[in-house]
This record gives sequence, structure tokens and C-alpha cells, in this order.
Amino acid sequence: MHYASQAGAGPAADPMLQSAVAKVKRHILPLFVVMFIVNYIDRVNIGFVRTQMETDLGIGAAAFGFGAGLFFIAYALFEVPSNLLLQRIGARACLTRIMISWGLVATAMAFIQNETHFYILRFLLGVAEAGFFPGVIYYFTLWLPGAERGKAIAIFLSGSALASVISGPLAGLLLQIDAFGWQSWRWMFFIEGMASVLLCGFVWFWLDSRPHDAKWLEPAEQDALVAAIDEEQRAREVATGTASGAKPSIWALLKDLQILLFCLIFFCVQLTIYAATFWLPSIIKRMGELNSVEVGLFNSIPWLISIVAMYAFARLASRWRFQQAWVATALLIAALGMFASTTGGPVFAFVSVCFAAIGFKAASSLFWPIPQGYLDARIAAGVIALINSVGNLGGFVAPTTFGLLEHYTGSIQGGLYGLAATSVLAAIVVFFVRTQPGPRDDAGLPALRLSQSHA
Repeated sequence: MHYASQAGAGPAADPMLQSAVAKVKRHILPLFVVMFIVNYIDRVNIGFVRTQMETDLGIGAAAFGFGAGLFFIAYALFEVPSNLLLQRIGARACLTRIMISWGLVATAMAFIQNETHFYILRFLLGVAEAGFFPGVIYYFTLWLPGAERGKAIAIFLSGSALASVISGPLAGLLLQIDAFGWQSWRWMFFIEGMASVLLCGFVWFWLDSRPHDAKWLEPAEQDALVAAIDEEQRAREVATGTASGAKPSIWALLKDLQILLFCLIFFCVQLTIYAATFWLPSIIKRMGELNSVEVGLFNSIPWLISIVAMYAFARLASRWRFQQAWVATALLIAALGMFASTTGGPVFAFVSVCFAAIGFKAASSLFWPIPQGYLDARIAAGVIALINSVGNLGGFVAPTTFGLLEHYTGSIQGGLYGLAATSVLAAIVVFFVRTQPGPRDDAGLPALRLSQSHA
């Protein structure tokens, strides 16, 4: 049974379902994009104050890279527990709790005095943010039919690209502040962190945990939406042989080779994204005598390009259904761009990263519909969190490795070669993953087959 194609026909065939889907997108997507923007800014804003922190606190390249990466260690450790908590207490309470926690920690970055404080708060920021991204991805599985999730994810992920566009000029402006004896970088952390704290109040009043809680949906729209999503789940249970109602064991699924492949692919994607995020401002500074505002404006260019690329790839992938091929194409673009960045001067490197951004950001959004279509909805939250947490370890490996390379060799060229190679590896591996589940054995484990590309 090809439940993906049925889901794709649902909103067009049922006017009530179509109306419900349109309302859901209008209600939740703008808020999630804004949340992701402030989330991403609080996560990566240290890239813009590396020089100032080295001057004022003595934090060198290796220490900066390690501290930047500590966030992702904590994120990986606490992501699955946080997302399982979401299923217990509901999306509204869990996402609000996550947001106020990360806002307070991000604000506290304004008060650090040494490397130890830097390490502790970066780790705590990872603890606080854990569960946000997979929580939103799981939220989509409760509110949107399968055919609509890919476009919704692309729009949501545009929040990170928009954050990268906004964060540069914003940081440049905030770094002009000189008041009350505080260094400008402290004002940047304080103002951007407090923005998250203030936004969490709106999140609490705006979000609902499930469609039947939404007063802005008509009862018939609620029923149509829930019925469509439940039908997809029933079809998935029939396909996997779990229709009897037994919940698959998440521990058994950890032995599933498909899930391990998902983790590997997303790790490779995130490795490139975070290497570019944390080191791009340094590359731009080598292009000439640029002030903070000019560096911020240049930093926004690749991310602005990537927003257009993400949505264009999502539209193409929804029209011509071969998800693995689209992910592989995007990864090869990323590999070519990162390799090319090693062959010229700083300006050519910047142009090459702009090209690579088309690939690695598009690959990030194109990837998620694959595990969503494969996973049983009853354990999707935990496994999505697992994939995301393992993938985000790339955020530890990339800045830590680049920091050590720059500290000991004075160059990050070897790291750029490594990013190109891992993107090619991921482009190959993606053809060995499935886009829909097959029959499972009593332990909940499927037999390995090549991908079913027509889901």
C-alpha cells in the first residue's frame, strides 16, 4: 500500500482537509520560523565575537572551537529525553519550557569572565535547547499529512537560513553599542538572549498540542485532519506488520540499519553546515579591511541564496518524487563548493561557500521526509530526536577540528577537503535508505533492502 501517494491526494480531494491544512500552515509556520530564527541566533552568535573574546578573555582558536562544539555534546545527550517528554506533557508546555531555558542561558553568556565560564554556558545552552528541532518536526507529524510535511519542513528550516541572514547585520549593529562600561559583545549576548525569553510567553498562548485542542479549527476540520493522519499511520502499520497495536520497541529499532544510515547522512550534512556557520565570518574578514557591519552583511549572502535554493528544491522534489536523488544532488553541490573553496584566495573561497550553501541547506530540508515516511508514528519522536542529536554532533566535530587545525597548522584547508569527502559519502549512502517501511519481524527489525523510491 502506497500511503504516501494517498496522503498526497488527500488535501486536494477533500475540501475540508484542504481548508484545515491551509489554516494549520498559516497558524503555526510563521511562529515556528520566528522561534527557529531566535534559536539559531542564540546558538551561533559566538562566531561574530571570536576576535573580541580572544582579546578580552584570552579565548584562542582551539578553545573557541571546543567551546562552540560543547553545545552539541549536551544537545546530543539530552535531545532524546527532551523529545520523549514532549509526548508526555504536550508540545505547548515542552516547547515553551525549552525556549525560556535557552533564553536565560543565552542571556547569561553576557556575564562570562574566562574559558571555564564559556565552556559551562555553552554546554548548558545545549541542554536547554535539546528537543526543540525534533520537537517541531514531530509536531508536524501530528498536524500535517505526509504530502504536506516536506514543504512545511522546508519553510521551517528557512528559519535557520533567515537567522543566518539576519544574525550578521544584527550582530554588526549590536557590536556598535558602548554603554555602562560593558563591552559590545556582552550587549549582543544580553539583548539576543532576552528576545528569546520574551517570545516564550507568546508561544504559550499561541500553540496547541493537538488538532482537537485548536479552537481556530472548525470541528469538521479537526476531524478531517486527524482522520487523514490516522489513516496514514494505519497504512504504515499494515506495511510494517504491526497493525495488531503492539508498539515497536525503540531499542529494537536502534539496531535497524536504516536508522543508522539516517544518522550518518544527517551527521555529514550538519558537519558542513556548522563548519560554514562558525568559520565563515573569519573567512570574510580575510577578504579585506571590513568593519563588523560589513562582515555581517557579507555573511548573510550565502544564507540568502540558500533560502531560495531550499524552497526550489522542495518544490521540485514534490513534483518529481525521487527523494534520494534530490538529496544526493544537493550533497554533491555542497561537496563541489567546499572543494572549490580550497583552490583560490579568500574572495574565491567566499564565492565557493555561497555555492556550497545551495547544496548543504537544501540537503538538510530534503532529508527529513525520508525518515518521516519510514518511521512508525508511535516511536517517531524518539527516533527523530536520535537522528537529529547524532547528526548535530557534526556541530561539535566541525568547529573543534577547524579550531585545532588553525591553531596547529594555521590553515583550515584540510578540514574543507574533509567536508567535501563526507558530502560525497552521504550522497552515495542516501541511495541505500528506504522512503517507506517494509514488513518487520517480531523484534521490530526490517530486512535490509535497497530504497523504495516510488513512495
